[in-house]
Amino acid sequence: MTPIKLLIADDHPVVRDGLSGMFAPDPGFEVLGEAADGAEAVRLARALRPDVILMDLRMPVMDGVAAIAELARQGIEARVLVLTTYDTDSYVLPAIEAGATGYLLKDAPRTELLRAVRAAADGQAVLSPSVATRLITKVRAPGPEPLSQRELEVLALVAAGTTNRDAAARLFISEATVKTHLLNIYTKLGVGDRAAAVAEAFNRGLLTPEPPSRP
Repeated sequence: MTPIKLLIADDHPVVRDGLSGMFAPDPGFEVLGEAADGAEAVRLARALRPDVILMDLRMPVMDGVAAIAELARQGIEARVLVLTTYDTDSYVLPAIEAGATGYLLKDAPRTELLRAVRAAADGQAVLSPSVATRLITKVRAPGPEPLSQRELEVLALVAAGTTNRDAAARLFISEATVKTHLLNIYTKLGVGDRAAAVAEAFNRGLLTPEPPSRP
C-alpha cells in the first residue's frame, strides 16, 4: 500500500519532532517535510505535493488560516488537517471556511490522530467532538434579529451625526424613545456604542455610504 505523504507545519520544533516520531513507526505514513510557519508550509506543499498537511493555526510570518487559503488559491490539492490547541469560533470557523478538511485538537490520542489523517487523505471531513458540537450549535442558533424600520431610521440619523434630541425631533418621538431604540440596536447588532453600531451596520449592508455630492 502506498504510504500517505505528510507535511507537518508547526512553529514549535518539539511539536514537529513529536509528530514526526508518532508517524515514523507506521509504514502507512511518510513525513516528507516540516515547516515552521504558514509561508514555508505553502512553499513545501507546492514542491513536495503531500497528501495531507498537519497545520497549526498560530504561526509567525503567515498563520494557518492564511496558509490554508493560499493553498486553495494556488490549487494545491493536499488535504489540510488543522491540529491546534484552540477550538473557539474565532479559530474553527475561519479555518473551515478557508478550506480545511478537518480540525483536531493537539490532545487527541495517537490512534485518533492516525485515523483522522487517513480519513482526511480520503477526503472525509474530520472534526474533534468539541469542534463538531460547536459547529452544530452555530448552525442551529437562530439568525440575528433584523432591525425594525424605525430602528433603521434612528441608525441612519446616528450615522449622519445627529444627536438623540435632534433625532427625536425629526422622527416626532421622545428622546427617551430614541435611547430605547438605540439600546435595541446595540443588542441586535452585538455592539456596545453608537460608533460600533454604525460600523457594524455598514459592514452588514444595512447602511450605505452617501455618494459624494457634485460641485
